Amino acid sequence: MLRLKDASAVCYRFFDVADSIDLEKCRALLNHDGAGVRRVGLSRADGAYLQLSNAPLAADLGVRSLEVLGRAREVRLGVRLFDHGCLAVVLTVPIDAGQSLDDVAPFADELYDSKAIDALALDELTRLRAQLESAFKGAHLWDHHEEYTVLSVRAFDTQPNAEAVLAEPSLARLILGEVGPTALSQNETREVLEHHHSYTAEDLALVEWNAAFLYEPSGSSDIVDLLEIANAQLLELRYFDAVLDDELTRVYDSIGKGKGSILFSPYRKVLRELMQTVIELSEFIERVENALKIVGDVYLARVYESAVRQLRVKQWSEQVSRKHKLLLQTYGLLKGEVDHDRSLTLELMVVVLIFLEIVMALVKVQGH
Repeated sequence: MLRLKDASAVCYRFFDVADSIDLEKCRALLNHDGAGVRRVGLSRADGAYLQLSNAPLAADLGVRSLEVLGRAREVRLGVRLFDHGCLAVVLTVPIDAGQSLDDVAPFADELYDSKAIDALALDELTRLRAQLESAFKGAHLWDHHEEYTVLSVRAFDTQPNAEAVLAEPSLARLILGEVGPTALSQNETREVLEHHHSYTAEDLALVEWNAAFLYEPSGSSDIVDLLEIANAQLLELRYFDAVLDDELTRVYDSIGKGKGSILFSPYRKVLRELMQTVIELSEFIERVENALKIVGDVYLARVYESAVRQLRVKQWSEQVSRKHKLLLQTYGLLKGEVDHDRSLTLELMVVVLIFLEIVMALVKVQGH
């Protein structure tokens, strides 16, 4: 049975706080506060195959106290900022050495949906929003957030290879947070463990929808950074989906209530607002989807694609694209309606002018 020697849990809470974030301005504001600030970059030699269009900003915010399973622990606090408007509060919680994976399962389960982490993240979010407000464009706070946990192991008490770690019987239960006496079925265990990747015989990345398990003796944080980006994309796509729902509902309500006349279209104001919304959403969606570009089929790209599948990012992206197209079609129909009303108005004006010309001609004839 393998026992941990050097491990920690990285707990994320992702929030949508703005339409866009000026990362360089945030860097200056955070540096002024004394925080260690860096741009997220990929250190692996093949990292050139993955291009970050505008690398997220990472800052260390010091040490906080967190109670887990009735015990206070010192945790490292950090923040990640993404230019498309996402802010992630990050807590790095040390895992006691000498424990087996089975021993860690209750600890991990507590962290996956910890109310204490939620409270600490919200407190820090409030402080950061006040501090960085000038760097936020279109500041807001969406009332939903994403949670994710990365169980990062740098060393066991021995030096196992990836196959030995993957063969640990409690690994699937650990990543799912299952602590009850009932064993997982073979099918469930197989399904969880099939989403694993290894670059060498000594490292392992296992990605699930709620958490990931990483065994990385080199200490590289590349995969952690990729998981951050994938979760930030998921949050933004969910936010855009909600915005599109609200916009479609508003437009349909406006169409239902619209009452005009031959000289006035009830949809002109709606059309202007809709055009602005369509342009803004097109820009935001492009920025989110282009946050990371995969140029080659290398290890980091495969791990990222696996995370995208597990988080169902593609399905959310397709849903957002479908609603976005529906909004564009609605814009086209309304524009056609407005153009038709304008055409009728112009035709009416021409008829009125002709009528006036005839009347004036008749008046002149009568005068003679």
